[in-house]
Amino acid sequence: MEIFLDTADVNEIKTYVDFIDGVTTNPSILAKNENADKRSLIKEICKTVSGPVSVEVVSEKYEEMLAEGKKISKISSNVCVKLPCTFDGLRVCEKLSYEGISTNLTLCFSPTQALIAAKCGATYVSPFVGRMDDIGHNGMSLIEEIIDIFDGYNYETKVLVASVRHLQHLIQAAKLGAGAITVPPKILKQCFDHPMTESGLKIFAEDWKKLKSH
Repeated sequence: MEIFLDTADVNEIKTYVDFIDGVTTNPSILAKNENADKRSLIKEICKTVSGPVSVEVVSEKYEEMLAEGKKISKISSNVCVKLPCTFDGLRVCEKLSYEGISTNLTLCFSPTQALIAAKCGATYVSPFVGRMDDIGHNGMSLIEEIIDIFDGYNYETKVLVASVRHLQHLIQAAKLGAGAITVPPKILKQCFDHPMTESGLKIFAEDWKKLKSH
């Protein structure tokens, strides 16, 4: 399973660069860097990681979205154009995919949206599990449904689990065989931490000191 970092903070990306396969951004994440030139920031992120960097269009209509997607794709060879799971977004996905441009279909909330994205040649489709949980649905059940559909037809589109709220989302995604997941830095950090590891190291250190004193 590919692990992406969901951030536009270059320092955070550098901290975890050895452990991630790429980066995902969206307009809200990029907007947190108020004083940064967005294009320069995206270029810097693309230089920091060798894997895919998802950059989202902000246009809503087909022609504008297509033009913006092509422009975004030229920023760097590892840019993955992020498009919404809308009628026009899926049309643009098909066009860009035909031209060999990688795409990430975002704001996916149903198996049918994911199915159409796969048929349009999307590189990734991003179901939002946390937001599904927020409205009383089981977000991971959506992931399971989509994976079952994709497996049945051998679609190459990868299921990218998004809107991750806690470590269990990551564990469940891995157990289901999701192709990728994107996590905020605070969630990724939890993958390295366990209180028993810390207490074990403390015991080892104390015992070593005793041994040295003899």
